[in-house]
Amino acid sequence: MRPTEQALADVLGRINRACARSGRDPAEVRLVAVSKTMAAERVQALMAAGQLLFGENRVQEAVLKIEALGPGPQWHFIGHLQKNKVRHVIGKFDLIHSVDSRDLAQALNRRCGSAGLVQPVLLQINQAGETTKHGILPQELPALAEEVERCASLDLRGLMSIPPPAAAPENSRRWFNDLRVLRDRLTPELGRELPELSMGMSDSYAVAVEEGATLVRVGTALFGPRPG
Repeated sequence: MRPTEQALADVLGRINRACARSGRDPAEVRLVAVSKTMAAERVQALMAAGQLLFGENRVQEAVLKIEALGPGPQWHFIGHLQKNKVRHVIGKFDLIHSVDSRDLAQALNRRCGSAGLVQPVLLQINQAGETTKHGILPQELPALAEEVERCASLDLRGLMSIPPPAAAPENSRRWFNDLRVLRDRLTPELGRELPELSMGMSDSYAVAVEEGATLVRVGTALFGPRPG
């Protein structure tokens, strides 16, 4: 087995074992291979091994990669999205994980409406109120969720979070649990299901799966250390 195939098999194996420990169906969890800074050739190698869902953080880099690789893979935008870049993402991403303001939601809604599209989105939560991270505070979630619900060209699918750095994966469990609780509290307020929880990265995705993640964002465990 080639190194790329082995890395993918190892990550999927850990996801499956985490599902077994928590009584979940592995089909409920999708692996987002975080391909930022990785050349298109590296993405192609992972595609050849069977991975077809990728996540990008930077708009310009993502658009070039999407155009170079053509049809086949699915793409999620997982980084901070500036309003002046909204026009570049329309029609290119199956899911945007990082809606974090009313202004951004409205800008996306206008652009998608003009294009005749409905864009699935997640709301990014800054659970610990870290000044170095984007996202809304938990107490701001209901208001933003209601705003997005009023946007006819946006489809709110759930929540995303990047917890504070932790010395051990187990230390992130409380944040993953808290995000699930936030989602579960919001669901009856909106009167509909919010199926997606995007949480967990290379160092913590197994714990995130045990706590209900449906999307895990894994880069280093698949591609190795980032260049530079």
